[in-house]
Amino acid sequence: MKGQEDIESYLLKIGLPFESIAQGMWNIKAEHENLVVSIAGPVVVFRTKVMDLPPSNREPLYEALLRLNTTDMVHGAFGIEDNSIVIVNALALENLDFNEFSDVVDDFTLAVSKHYPTLSKFRAAA
Repeated sequence: MKGQEDIESYLLKIGLPFESIAQGMWNIKAEHENLVVSIAGPVVVFRTKVMDLPPSNREPLYEALLRLNTTDMVHGAFGIEDNSIVIVNALALENLDFNEFSDVVDDFTLAVSKHYPTLSKFRAAA
């Protein structure tokens, strides 16, 4: 079964700066965000914070997030955690290969850089 050593080898191979922040948990410092990767039992969880939720007028933002989930998110989905918009994904550790790992990291990085300018406008409108 794959484990922590496999994830660390993928992190080295992907070539982005990262640090171990706990046993089985890493912080990848991608272009505009920090992507946390962690092993949670039989899955690898990917999570990045996109931005804080605006204090009001959230319905148009929620609609935009749902639309993005169906049109632009190949790996993962936009969601809400506490008072933040996040992107999350979970993949089975047992079958995870480097290409799949790399695709998730690339998709998260692309989603943040592509959609943050649009989503951040909802903060200004609140």
